[in-house]
Amino acid sequence: METAQPFFEWSYVSSQWSQISSDLIQHITLSLLALAIGLVISQPLALVAWRYRVVRVPVVGVASALYIVPSLALFAILGPITGYVASYPTAEIALVGYTLLILIWNTLAGLDAVPSDAREAATAMGFSANAQLVRVDLPLALPYVFAGLRIAAATVIGLVTVTALIGLGGLGQQITYGFNIGFYTPIIVGLVLSVALAAVCDLLLVGTQRLLIPWTRSARRRGTA
Repeated sequence: METAQPFFEWSYVSSQWSQISSDLIQHITLSLLALAIGLVISQPLALVAWRYRVVRVPVVGVASALYIVPSLALFAILGPITGYVASYPTAEIALVGYTLLILIWNTLAGLDAVPSDAREAATAMGFSANAQLVRVDLPLALPYVFAGLRIAAATVIGLVTVTALIGLGGLGQQITYGFNIGFYTPIIVGLVLSVALAAVCDLLLVGTQRLLIPWTRSARRRGTA
């Protein structure tokens, strides 16, 4: 009589730790690259779209189109452009595309939410338009930017697993391996580590936000007092 498969086997983790850690490092690398490139691209686009309202619709429209394209279709489209489907450029272009709408939209929301009296005070102090943007608008919009980063980070860390279908995928390779052979342990390893990675990344972003934007802490304390 065939015995039931154990739900989780620690022996797999100990024997395959080298491969698991390699997949984890690849997952972190793919995620950080996508977030960094997405941030570098999205912020100038958001600033241009905010300052010149006529540009806002096309910028948000293109970002929205990239966001709603199914990942598998995007990989197939990018393959001939990058030269090879199973490559870092193919994966990164797709992952970056999914961050743009989130980051652009949150930055626009943050800039739109800057109080008018703060802008009037900056104008009264003789700030130029660029100085006001750098010293008033952007600092006050930072909480929204960080909120976008947190959402984008969670999105990208989850989507990286899909790139396993093109030979990358980080921890997604553990999940697909487990599905292919009907073995639960690699699936659980990939799932748990992906969730843990997203949680750690979120905590790091929250900590960074508190360090860079200390006035939000005092505002919250006043609100709860």
